[in-house]
Amino acid sequence: MTLRSQLGKARARVLSGLYRRTVPLRGVGPVVSFAFDDFPRTALTTGAAILEEFGARATYYVAMGLMDSTNELGEQFHCADLQTLVSRGHEVGLHGYEHISARRTPLEAFVRDLARCEDAIRACMSAGASRNFAYPYGEATLPAKRRVGASMTSCRGTIPGFNGPEVDLNLLHATPLYGGEDRLERARQLILENTKRRSWLIFYSHDVRETPSPFGCTPALLRETVACAASQGGQVLTVGEVIARLCP
Repeated sequence: MTLRSQLGKARARVLSGLYRRTVPLRGVGPVVSFAFDDFPRTALTTGAAILEEFGARATYYVAMGLMDSTNELGEQFHCADLQTLVSRGHEVGLHGYEHISARRTPLEAFVRDLARCEDAIRACMSAGASRNFAYPYGEATLPAKRRVGASMTSCRGTIPGFNGPEVDLNLLHATPLYGGEDRLERARQLILENTKRRSWLIFYSHDVRETPSPFGCTPALLRETVACAASQGGQVLTVGEVIARLCP
């Protein structure tokens, strides 16, 4: 194990252990959620359609400063796409405005950026976003976890693992769904373990293309993973739907 990976594991333990806001999962699990970060339009045009084939919906964590741009993830979303997602039953969550890291930004500036994201989403759709937030790059800090966690319904990171039996709403665990069908067996094993534990598993990705970026997945991987999750007897719900059941 490299020094960098050791430091990463140590940081994850500290972040997971402090400033927790926990609720019991109780009988909600097993449950699987799918999330798309940023988001590239293929997460809507291809990803949403795949989820809907199985009667499932996803949570889209939106970084409003990326709207109408193009980057390594492909074409980014447009304003009208947010209303399209909501009209089809998906969830629009928060991912900051400028997609800035909490580790590299003063806390007050980070909080202002998050508020700016909320305002910009509300300008695109009057209902606004859910108050479920994902840290850009998954880079949380203890000050941000304490401050942002107090104002959001939930905050999600990129520390892999299962949520439950106690769920920390200030730092939900989530596992990447990247690559092609060669990654399917790993996803299946996670779903089977989640079913055994009766816990909550969150997968996140970015673009959904035949030749995805390093942070995206192929349509085949997404379809087979959703199919596996739907066949295991649990539920496939958005992040907001799960939390609504945890905190009625």
